[in-house]
Amino acid sequence: MSYQPEPTFDHGTPARTGLLLCNLGTPEAPTPAATRRYLAQFLSDPRVIEIPKLAWWPILHGIILRTRPAASAKKYASIWMKEGSPLMVWTQRQATLLQGYLGERGHQLIVRHAMRYGQPSIASQLDALRAAGATRVLVLPAYPQYCAATTASVVDDVARWALTHRHLPELRFVNHYHDHPGYIAALADSVRQHWQREGRADMLVMSFHGMPARSLALGDPYHCECLKTGRLLAEALGLSPAQYKVTFQSRFGKARWLEPYTEPTLRSLAANGLKSVDLICPGFAADCIETLEEIDMEAREAFLHSGGQRFSYIPCLNDSPGHIRALSTVVEQHLQGWPTQAAPDAAALARQRDAALTLGAAR
Repeated sequence: MSYQPEPTFDHGTPARTGLLLCNLGTPEAPTPAATRRYLAQFLSDPRVIEIPKLAWWPILHGIILRTRPAASAKKYASIWMKEGSPLMVWTQRQATLLQGYLGERGHQLIVRHAMRYGQPSIASQLDALRAAGATRVLVLPAYPQYCAATTASVVDDVARWALTHRHLPELRFVNHYHDHPGYIAALADSVRQHWQREGRADMLVMSFHGMPARSLALGDPYHCECLKTGRLLAEALGLSPAQYKVTFQSRFGKARWLEPYTEPTLRSLAANGLKSVDLICPGFAADCIETLEEIDMEAREAFLHSGGQRFSYIPCLNDSPGHIRALSTVVEQHLQGWPTQAAPDAAALARQRDAALTLGAAR
C-alpha cells in the first residue's frame, strides 16, 4: 500500500477539531461539458445506481452521457446564480455561518464544505483539514434523512480517502437529523413565515427526493424517515392529515419508485378542484436544480395547467438563522467528549514540544 505524504507536524501544535459539511454536488458551470463530467461521476456510483456494472456501463456511456448533458445544462442555466451554482453558494454560506455560530458558542472548529460529486471533493477538504491541524473530524452530510444513495455514499468516500493515508484523524459521522426538534422547528418557522407573507394555501405538499421502491424492501430507512419528518412538521403546524401530503419527486428510469409521485399528485389535486397549494422540500438542506427547476418551474406549470390557480414554493432552509441554529445544535451533540472549547495553553504546549525534542523527535 502506498500512502499519501503526511502534512508537516510541529511538536507543540494544538490538536484541533474539524467539521466537514458535505452536500451532493453540482457541475462547475451550466455547460454540457461540465454537466457531462458531473453526471459521469454521479451516475457511476454503485450506491446511486444499483445495477451490475456490465449492464449499466453501456447504458450510461452509450446513451445517457451522450444525450442528457445538453438538456441538463439548460436546466442548470435557468437557475444559475451570479455567484455560481445555488447548491454551492448555499453550502458555502452554511459552512461559513456554522463556523461563526459555533464559535460564538465557544467551539474552536475548522469548518470546511465539500461535494460528494464535483469540487471541492471530500478528499481535498479532508486533506485541508489535516493540513490545518485537525486530529478529529466530524462529517455532517447535508441530508436530513438517511439514505444509502446519499449518506452512505459520503461515508464510502471518506473511507476511500482513509485508505490512502497513514495517520488518520478520529472520525465521526452524523447519520441523520430527520426528527431533530431544531430541524423540525426551523421547517415549521419557514412555513409560518411564508404564510404570513403570502397567505395560506388549501394544502401543504411536502416533496422529498425519490428512490426506487425496492430500496424500502431491502431495508433502507429513507422512506420511513421522510414520512416521520412529514408527520412531525404537520404536527408542529397543527395540520390534520387532510391538510397535507407527502410525495416523492425526481423519478429516473422505468422502475417503480417511492409513491405517491409529486407531479402526478399535483395534477390530480388540481383536476379534482384544489385551487391553491404550498410546496416545501424538507429533504433538501439547500435549494438546487431539484427544487428550483423541477419543483418551482416544472411542478408549478403542471399544477397550474391542470386547473390549479396558485402555486407557492417555500424555499429550502438555506442560510436562514433557524437552519444554522439547528445544524449547530446537531453538531454540538455529536461533538460531545471532544475538546473543542478550551483555548490552548501556550506554556503547556511549549513544554510538550521541548520534551518531545529532548527524546529525539524530529524538528
